Amino acid sequence: MTKRIAKVQVVREYIRKHPRQKPVQVAKAIGISIESLYKYRSQIKKIELQEHEKHWIGTVMEKELPITMIETDSVNHPAHYKVGGIETIDFIEAKGLNYNLGNVVKYITRSDHKGNREEDLKKARWYLDREIMKQHI
Repeated sequence: MTKRIAKVQVVREYIRKHPRQKPVQVAKAIGISIESLYKYRSQIKKIELQEHEKHWIGTVMEKELPITMIETDSVNHPAHYKVGGIETIDFIEAKGLNYNLGNVVKYITRSDHKGNREEDLKKARWYLDREIMKQHI
C-alpha cells in the first residue's frame, strides 16, 4: 500500500469516527495541512461513490430490476459548489461562518455557475443585509 493510499484510509477512518468535527479540527488531529485534508476528502468521496455504485448495481442485478441512471452527485456534490477545487460548504465550515454569512458565500460562489446570476447575487445581498441588521439590534 502506498503512503498516499494509507493516509487517505487514515483520514477516512478518522472522519467516520468523528463525523461532526470541522475540517480544521480533523486536519489538526491527524497532523496534516487543511489543503491536504481537502485533497484526501475529495479522494474519499470518489472511493465512497464507487463503493456505493458497486453495491447499488449488485443489488439491482440480484433483483433483476431495470437499471435507471440516477445522478446522485447533483444532490450530494453539485458541480456549481465545487468550482475552484473546494466545496463551498467545506469553506464555510472551515471559516466557522454563521447561517447568514454562509449563505452569502454560497450564493456568491454559485452565481456564475448555476443559471441566474442576478438572482443569486440579490439573495446574497439579502442575507448580508440581514447580518448587518443584527449588528444594530
